[in-house]
Amino acid sequence: MTKLRQRMIEDLRLRNYSPLTIRSYTESVADFARFFNKSPEHLGPEDIRKYQLHLVHEKKVAWSTLQVRIAALKFLYAQTLKQEWFVQEVVKPKVRRKLPTVMSHEEVRALLDATPNLKHRALLATLYATGLRCAEVLQLKITDIDSQRMVIRVREGKGQRPRQVMLSPKLLTLLRAYWRWRRPPDWLFPGEKPGSPMHPSGVRQICQQLAKKVGIKKQVSPHIWRHYAASRTMPRGSKRTGPRPSEYRRCLRASHLTCGIVRRLGIRVV
Repeated sequence: MTKLRQRMIEDLRLRNYSPLTIRSYTESVADFARFFNKSPEHLGPEDIRKYQLHLVHEKKVAWSTLQVRIAALKFLYAQTLKQEWFVQEVVKPKVRRKLPTVMSHEEVRALLDATPNLKHRALLATLYATGLRCAEVLQLKITDIDSQRMVIRVREGKGQRPRQVMLSPKLLTLLRAYWRWRRPPDWLFPGEKPGSPMHPSGVRQICQQLAKKVGIKKQVSPHIWRHYAASRTMPRGSKRTGPRPSEYRRCLRASHLTCGIVRRLGIRVV
């Protein structure tokens, strides 16, 4: 490991970046260095521009991937190398957000009914009922289910922020049935490797297989359940029966839902 890489990792850890972000940033900087076969210390704005063009035109990476690469280089040059030119000289792409895919209630019901495995059904129901991210659900432990207060504790969500979400009575009944059958000792949804949770790729595979089985043409991923949960929490009609308007807006921002898709869903936010 080079001194520069070690210094960057130390800077990231001092700022309490997550291990996933640290790995992503260091891999991005390593790819940048390999492209020129030089240390980033000896590269400047024009080299970063060439690298950006290479990513866009030759490798054809997604704009979100390009954003991560630029964020990694920005941290390296602005924080570790203390270079002031990065913000002014390096172009930051404008990313157009796409409307998310949202399942109908009938499609959600069909997917859950087509799940023969109780563990998979409990997992998908947790995604559906809580609106948690897939990684957050997979990190749940038995002790995170608080049936006394009817909440689920998320110890480390996005940005390592802890929070709590509501636990519905129906989900609690399903989770209890699943626990009596499987009796997981620690992780709520353990993986094949002892002492570790399920891998996200396994959840993606479950979603894809179920969508094919049911005949749903939409691309069903673990995150699509979060989109559905965001739309489901907004009440229809004129009476305020659910969360406050500020919570609706937070759900919309979290799921990248826009007014257009809300209108198409027939949802009226009051």
